[in-house]
Amino acid sequence: MASILKYTEEQYKLVKGSRKVLFDYCRTISPEDFINQNTSFGRGGSMRNLLVHISNTYEYWIANLALKSDIVYSKYEENTSISDVIKLFDQVDDFMNIFIANIESFTDIQYEIQNIKSTATALKLFTHVITHEYHHKGQILSISRHLNYVPVDTDIMR
Repeated sequence: MASILKYTEEQYKLVKGSRKVLFDYCRTISPEDFINQNTSFGRGGSMRNLLVHISNTYEYWIANLALKSDIVYSKYEENTSISDVIKLFDQVDDFMNIFIANIESFTDIQYEIQNIKSTATALKLFTHVITHEYHHKGQILSISRHLNYVPVDTDIMR
């Protein structure tokens, strides 16, 4: 079996490929629809807000907890276009590359949720952030469908 380093490098490459398909699709969405908030969906209910929320999750778990950076979370209103969001994910990719390059050297990472302290392996954090991204990617495509767009296939296998 390949090392965890090689596995996570390859896995994240697949995530970025799928993300690029979504970003290319979002370029076809009108700017008004991209930020249109639909209360049927969580986290502000717009495609933009969900993408910023995804980046915030990477910022929290990977940059702040694992890498012990002091990143200020991205704000919805500061990312008004898909171009802004793509720049935001360029920053996510930068710290993800650092995280992945060092993944074999992490010991258990401490965190706290709802006043409960726990630990997680680097692989668990990695798995959490990428599955979280895919969960919200599906919501983004559903929002676009509600706005009468035809969603693209962002699956890894396409």
